[in-house]
Amino acid sequence: MNLTHRYKPQTCLSGSILLSHPNLKDPNFSQTIVFLSAHSEDQGTLGVILNRPIGQALGEMDDQFKGGSFSDVPVFEGGPVENEKLIVAAWEWLESPNSFKLYFGIDLEKAESLKSENEQVQIACFLGHSGWSPGQLENELDEEAWLVSSLDHDLFLKMHKKRETWKKIVGGMSDELHLLAYAPESPWLN
Repeated sequence: MNLTHRYKPQTCLSGSILLSHPNLKDPNFSQTIVFLSAHSEDQGTLGVILNRPIGQALGEMDDQFKGGSFSDVPVFEGGPVENEKLIVAAWEWLESPNSFKLYFGIDLEKAESLKSENEQVQIACFLGHSGWSPGQLENELDEEAWLVSSLDHDLFLKMHKKRETWKKIVGGMSDELHLLAYAPESPWLN
């Protein structure tokens, strides 16, 4: 029997936001904001990076979408797993700024149907996703590689701003994190 570990209640992180800790230097996740779409003890965790736009819309990436209703849909780097696979997501915000209805991994016909039913539905595409095997994310959380935050409407409005949004959110959490978030990437070059 191991009595040295403190009891931690199991927490489902689906719908949460992960912010990479400033000390996380893995280039796949440095200065990232990750939306967790699924998290379970048995299946692991699935999410997409919100603040890595690739600078192209769907119509610019693939001629089959040029001039169509999805031509202007922004494309983001979703993560290092299956980065050749396109994931379509749609969401609509509910009354609270911390709750929304998510449609993740849908096809374009479903996205078009949602958009025609409600003009407020937003759509984005992600190349690849971020994934953790069962227990892997929990270990990284114990190592303080990630900061967990609640869902926030403003994050989704600022997805295109890359690192600026990450710095503002992480830097606003504490004085120590502010110093780390705004530290020069290469201080020896000063």
